[in-house]
Amino acid sequence: MKRQPAWRVHGRRSITRPRFGDGPLVEAADEKVLGKTIARYGRVDLLCIDELGYMELDRKGADLLFQVSTEREEKNSVAIASNESFGGWTKTFTAPQLCATIVDRLTFGGNIIETGTDSYRLAQTRARAQSNGTD
Repeated sequence: MKRQPAWRVHGRRSITRPRFGDGPLVEAADEKVLGKTIARYGRVDLLCIDELGYMELDRKGADLLFQVSTEREEKNSVAIASNESFGGWTKTFTAPQLCATIVDRLTFGGNIIETGTDSYRLAQTRARAQSNGTD
């Protein structure tokens, strides 16, 4: 199976799936080209971050997310998908002050759309199982 890249740049339109715990940002920090990489994340029209809150971020990953959000602040859009409420993000960002700062930065001037806590994937699986008579 071909491994999909952690992120893709689609012209200036969007970057999808940036990874803050590992991947391009951490590699850029290690290679001393972090400023250029963060600037690239700052220039795109839409930054999509999927499954934020799914895994714990170490301090370095959380700092990278903060730097990217600072670079984008009031310039370009960010779309974040998370199965966790903001209260649950304390498991992702283990330092409470850092968690509060990141939530504040990401939500300032934004629109929050809550779709509920039920997983649509789980609902589809259950519906499929019922239609097949295997429930």
